[in-house]
Amino acid sequence: MSRVLLSALAVLTLSLGMTSAQAAGNPEEGKKAFAKCRACHQLEAGKNTVGPSLKGVFGRKSGTVEGFKYSDAMKAKAVTWDEATIAAYITDPKGYIPGNKMVFPGIKKESEIADLIAYLKDATK
Repeated sequence: MSRVLLSALAVLTLSLGMTSAQAAGNPEEGKKAFAKCRACHQLEAGKNTVGPSLKGVFGRKSGTVEGFKYSDAMKAKAVTWDEATIAAYITDPKGYIPGNKMVFPGIKKESEIADLIAYLKDATK
């Protein structure tokens, strides 16, 4: 099965296979899950490190943070980040956007992804 198809199935599973409580996620648990991301991503605007700042990520197009050098693949994808696209990406970064620079292998546990998204929705405003 292709990685793109697997990513699509992950999104479908996330959207259909969770209870409403799981889908909402727990921001406190998400803050703990963000520890995996913090090595490369910051939440402050303009603070790019190994990865781009995540400030304002929801509603932003991929590859557009000022001052960060993105891969051509990330710029070309031109996806708008929302709950579903972030879930698909964080499940399998290389499968969702082949050729991107992120070396993180992904988070496979659905509840952890939901928690992380719940945390990011507030922390990145």
